Amino acid sequence: MSQEIEKEKKETEEKNQDEKNLESKNISVEDKLKETEEKLLRSLAEIENQRKRFEKEIKDAFDFGGFNFAKETLSILDNLDRAKKSIKDDQDLSKNKDFDKFLKNIEIIEKDLISIFEKNKITKLISINQKFDPNFHQAMLEVEDDKTEPGTVVQEIQPGYMFGDRLLRPSFVGVSKLKNKEKNEKSVKSEKK
Repeated sequence: MSQEIEKEKKETEEKNQDEKNLESKNISVEDKLKETEEKLLRSLAEIENQRKRFEKEIKDAFDFGGFNFAKETLSILDNLDRAKKSIKDDQDLSKNKDFDKFLKNIEIIEKDLISIFEKNKITKLISINQKFDPNFHQAMLEVEDDKTEPGTVVQEIQPGYMFGDRLLRPSFVGVSKLKNKEKNEKSVKSEKK
């Protein structure tokens, strides 16, 4: 009888152990399900982020795809402006009977090119009498000027342009500075204080 009791006890223990194993298997299946669900959510979030990134890249490609082309095209406008100035300054050409017609044709081409630029969001920076801003200007020289505040753009050597909200090319400018005489007076005054 004691053997039977021991056998029943052993069977009961085995049943309990089997039930525990089943419960642990159920827990592990639930854990696996949760883990798989978390992986799925992370993958969906990553796909959504990638979709947004691609949309932004496509938008930027449409908006700024012609950036390099526009930058290179600025040289055409610069050369037209230089040609117009040199023709105006040439005494021999100014005596020619077709001088005004030729100059007018260059101006028409220049206006057409500027119109095309404006249609494509390429705008000229206004620099003269503006405060020097290194984000939009490149200082090429300093000009002594007692009439303007130091750090003001007083001369534009080459105009700058924006492409939408991006800088296409900075303006090459001359910036005002105090005359040496005024600098010396201000430094003497500051030393006295």
